[in-house]
Amino acid sequence: MEEVTTFLEEFAGLLVMYTDEEKGDIMSAARWAEGLHHNQKRASGEPYFIHPLNVAKILINMKLDYKSIIAALLHDVLEDTEVTRGELRKEFGKDVLLLVDGVTKISGLRAKNKTVQAAETIRKMLFAMVKDIRVILIKLADKLHNMRTLEYLDVSKRKSIAQECLDIYAPLAARLGISWLKDELEDLCLKHLNPQVYQQIKKFVSGKKSERAGYLERVKNDIYNAAKEEGITISITTRAKHFYSIYYKSKKKGKKLEEIYDLLGIRILCETPAECYTILGLVHKLWMPISGRFKDYIAMPKSNRYQSLHTTVMCYDGKLIEIQIRTHGMNRTAEYGIAAHWLYKKGFSREHLRIEDIPIINKLKTWDGENLATSEFLKEIKQELLKDSIYVFTPKGDAIELPRGASAIDFAYHIHTEVGHHCSSAKADGVIITLRKELKNAQIIEILTSQNARPHLNWLIYAKTSRARSKIRHWLNQYDPGLIIEQNIIARKRLQTGKHPDIKRNKHQIITRQFFDKNRMGIVIDNERNLLIRFAKCCNATPGDNIIGYVSRGRGITIHKKHCPNLRFIKDIESRLIDVEWETFSSKATGGFKVIARAGTDIFSGIEGAIKKYNGHLLEGRLEEKDFDTITAYFTIEIDKKEDFKKVLRSIRAVPTIINVQIKQVSEQE
Repeated sequence: MEEVTTFLEEFAGLLVMYTDEEKGDIMSAARWAEGLHHNQKRASGEPYFIHPLNVAKILINMKLDYKSIIAALLHDVLEDTEVTRGELRKEFGKDVLLLVDGVTKISGLRAKNKTVQAAETIRKMLFAMVKDIRVILIKLADKLHNMRTLEYLDVSKRKSIAQECLDIYAPLAARLGISWLKDELEDLCLKHLNPQVYQQIKKFVSGKKSERAGYLERVKNDIYNAAKEEGITISITTRAKHFYSIYYKSKKKGKKLEEIYDLLGIRILCETPAECYTILGLVHKLWMPISGRFKDYIAMPKSNRYQSLHTTVMCYDGKLIEIQIRTHGMNRTAEYGIAAHWLYKKGFSREHLRIEDIPIINKLKTWDGENLATSEFLKEIKQELLKDSIYVFTPKGDAIELPRGASAIDFAYHIHTEVGHHCSSAKADGVIITLRKELKNAQIIEILTSQNARPHLNWLIYAKTSRARSKIRHWLNQYDPGLIIEQNIIARKRLQTGKHPDIKRNKHQIITRQFFDKNRMGIVIDNERNLLIRFAKCCNATPGDNIIGYVSRGRGITIHKKHCPNLRFIKDIESRLIDVEWETFSSKATGGFKVIARAGTDIFSGIEGAIKKYNGHLLEGRLEEKDFDTITAYFTIEIDKKEDFKKVLRSIRAVPTIINVQIKQVSEQE
């Protein structure tokens, strides 16, 4: 009892920003929550009440309104205690009930299938944001405290929770602009997903800290003196890159820790945007800027309202230092994101908050996510809503936000459905580009249309947005009678008959399969539009497998792996087969391979250089780093001719840093 009293007294001391009446309501909620959770324990053995108290502390540091703090204290009472919604409303009002109820619905969902449960949980969470953004802020604080105390769970559960956090919650914090929260979540995820690397980076950073202190002090003094001469008052802080950022950079660039110089950065704060640009000029007079490392997020803010100038300079002794320059107001937005706009003050009502100006909120309001099947929803969320975005412009100067990796097809369908249906080519900054070319930030895009142009099946490969893919599928289903696209499968009547490929097969035959992006899958079927598509349980075909369709009487089309051994036992098999393929259609040959290379090199550049000799295109690259001596990478390439694949492999093997190359799959469109 004495311990709880101490906790409550310390908590009361944090409530300095609230009125006396608000403090009274918050403490009343704290004592009520403590009583309700009195006999409950956490996995650590601590009183359960410690958890909601810490969630509330996180939100106090984010300066949220007092009703959010009350809801944080009570966020588990509907799920874990006998309290009813009516009792909660009677005690603390309708607003608190709605916030607690919103958080409860997110965490309380149960489904038989873990994928379905994850998708539905995220769906509920994101659409709850549209109604009241505070619901997701409470959920993020809840997730942060749980991640801070994750070590009390078993290893497999820790890894599962950490992976979900890295996939969903950390990117969501980034999209809402809460950078400190995103950074801490990522570091905690790394700690549990790869503890050995985490400790290695932690030891490396702490070991270099003292040696960098004097160096950075010298840099700071030079900037202070230059600003003083210009009559500008500034403040400077040094910041360490968070561990996950170092880990990601090491993986992406294939460098050892010792080769990453800009582990620490400098942040300069001033009063006005004009002063930001003046200071930028002063910094560039002091040290040479590195080409390609300057970003102006003041003139073009990120979608989460982040504004700052970023530059990397070659400083003393040839060391690279990243410098950020922003105003104090920009810094508050950068640290707290949407939460910086949620501080209630006297005379400041909810109507003034304009939460709808945040792009992710606006997108959720207009996004037709509810029409997606549950199995597709999580893929769409990760690919479109939680990934980084770019801004491109129409010829009239209107800014269009698209997910990074979007093509001109996505841009066309964003403008209007008919523009998308009839686009024939595009221009980027006045230069003709192909429709499939990935757009870059700040380009001016113009779509060229033709009445004879129409959607093609392979547009589904290059379209990244759910809107564009939905419109393309709808057009193909309506105007191409030879196709049906359903459940991410394309089925069509067989053009020729013959023995099933698995019945007589050369044992030395190379099994070929097409590589598919698992985020963009789908099936197609002749004139029959009332046929259902289902997957055979005997072989459980998954995206990327070579597949065949079997027309079963009364049950539609059943999808098997092409070499499923059970097919040979089906009566009339040859006359009832139908050609099917995954939605990601391509007329080119594709191949995948595994590469082991020495660490410390830019492996992507080496691979791209090798395949460009034969007009190849790198579709995907994925790195796996088990230690800091070698890198294991998986690449998928696209080439014009299947027979060129061996030539490409020889070219890749000639790259000096490559140790070994293994073929994973080769295929071409029939």
